[in-house]
Amino acid sequence: MMADTLPKVAGKLTPNAPLAPLVWFKSGGVADWLFEPKDITDLQGFLRELDPAVPVMALGLGSNLIVRDGGVPGVVVRLGKAFAGVKPAGELTLDCGGGASGILVSSSARDNSIAGLEFLRSIPGTVGGFVRMNGGAYGGEVKEILVDCDVVLRDGTLVTLPVADLHYTYRHSELPEQAIVVAARFKGRPGEPEAIQAEMDRISASREASQPLRSKTGGSTFKNPPRHKAWQLVDEAGCRGLTLGGAQVSEKHTNFLINTGTATSTEIEELGEDVRQRVKQHSGVELEWEIKRVGRK
Repeated sequence: MMADTLPKVAGKLTPNAPLAPLVWFKSGGVADWLFEPKDITDLQGFLRELDPAVPVMALGLGSNLIVRDGGVPGVVVRLGKAFAGVKPAGELTLDCGGGASGILVSSSARDNSIAGLEFLRSIPGTVGGFVRMNGGAYGGEVKEILVDCDVVLRDGTLVTLPVADLHYTYRHSELPEQAIVVAARFKGRPGEPEAIQAEMDRISASREASQPLRSKTGGSTFKNPPRHKAWQLVDEAGCRGLTLGGAQVSEKHTNFLINTGTATSTEIEELGEDVRQRVKQHSGVELEWEIKRVGRK
């Protein structure tokens, strides 16, 4: 795709944009094009005029993602500061931009005496990502707090979808493919800021103690199967500390893969597949990826 065949934008459009610096694993190839829209109107206009055959993918904080070494075809859309605001919107409700972080949302909830959103403190992503994935942790999940969300569809149409329309299940929604979440409303319950902060501190300490947060990782690698914990199945299959090239199964939390410094995305993904195979042989349980793998191999 040449620049002159792409729609004009008010934001920033970068060809052959390296994605490794933008994702937690710090590995992977380039995006054919990286688009950072100025605002919703800019995003709508671009998608409306973009050849419908060109694939579009949203990128948040890149925490739950393996970008393959061959790079990502089409356009990767990254929502910047213009989409990162959080403000009160009626009783016990926050209006959050699709690019706002879980930490900002939970802190804003505390400042507005809204309880029930503390678990977002521990989700290392943006509103857009955890609305799509039904993100959850520490006993909470997005489907319990989401009122509705504003979504720009692949053809540039802006729609508001109530939570019921997303048909949430565990770490999954039926949000249309290539749609981009630009805002969401979350509703909690009345709470005291001190108690809310104490719960956020408890969650932070628990994560720090149990997860390799200082490493290049992608968060939880596999979904917890019914009646099982993924980390336990991985551990029992003898995979703790298992390596492939620069990729390693975390010693601290076996449902985390780590880039020890030189791993390619291929090594990280192949290590994950090796773990899945070993778990299947050991326990008969087929682990499903929670991390999204995107792009050309």
